[in-house]
Amino acid sequence: MSDAPSGWSDRVLGGFRKTSERLGENLSGLAGGGKLSDAELDDIEDALIISDLGPSAAGRIRAKLAEKRFGSSITERELKEAVAEEIAEILRPVAKPLEVTAFPRPQVILVIGVNGSGKTTTIAKLAHLFMEDDYGVLLAAGDTFRAAAIGQLATWAERAGVDIVKGPEGGDPASIVFDAVKQATDTGIDALIVDTAGRLQNKAELMDELAKIRRVLGRLNEAAPHDVVLVLDATNGQNALSQIDVFKEVAGVTGLIMTKLDGTARGGVLVAAAEQYGLPIHAIGVGEKMEDLRPFDPDLVARVIAGVA
Repeated sequence: MSDAPSGWSDRVLGGFRKTSERLGENLSGLAGGGKLSDAELDDIEDALIISDLGPSAAGRIRAKLAEKRFGSSITERELKEAVAEEIAEILRPVAKPLEVTAFPRPQVILVIGVNGSGKTTTIAKLAHLFMEDDYGVLLAAGDTFRAAAIGQLATWAERAGVDIVKGPEGGDPASIVFDAVKQATDTGIDALIVDTAGRLQNKAELMDELAKIRRVLGRLNEAAPHDVVLVLDATNGQNALSQIDVFKEVAGVTGLIMTKLDGTARGGVLVAAAEQYGLPIHAIGVGEKMEDLRPFDPDLVARVIAGVA
């Protein structure tokens, strides 16, 4: 994936500002003597949980801080620096950009997520990212059941400057995917990005539909889908994590993209997802513009969340 454009760090800083302020408020006044007491460590752990980093990550960070020896007294800045380092330790292993490596082409990327998670706009932004690296991209409108989903994706495809394969509303998603793979193969497309339905209220139906898409893909390219990317809305906080559980079960998720980080104080859920699931986090979204979705720098994000960037 392309290098981040100039100003990306500032957008990350802005996107996580509410999260950073929230954690900063929760950590303020907790610095103390040269070694943190159990009571101080408990307070820090609580502050991390309240800031949506989740109990597992908070417990891990607490344990690491308990081992640290600070000077005769620890300042708030030193505490935040130490927290930033532990957050980075959690994020570094999962920060993995989505790479186009499939041979033969195309690389087939199924994009899944509940309605309203930012799935459609994320697909267009992903296409934009790949095109910056001179990859040919095709979109497939596989969410045929949600009213206006096809039109919405078509609008974004036009904005991104990519072709789209679509069918009638209520049509068979698997047949659209079949046509899209054929077209992508015939025209030498590098990446085929497939939108899928997000109807979690009927898990069995969704599972059947995704299984059918997988069967069709397997007949045309036995390695497909190469990626199953779940789009998560950060404003859902801990509820986003339960979506990972469900979609892992119904769709075999291989990686995550976290969106809407610019509108929430719950950006700590990125850390919770990394700690709890260890799935690759391919990119983060911090705004509405095409260039507002990028692979993330784990050290930068950790420092921004902890309020020391």
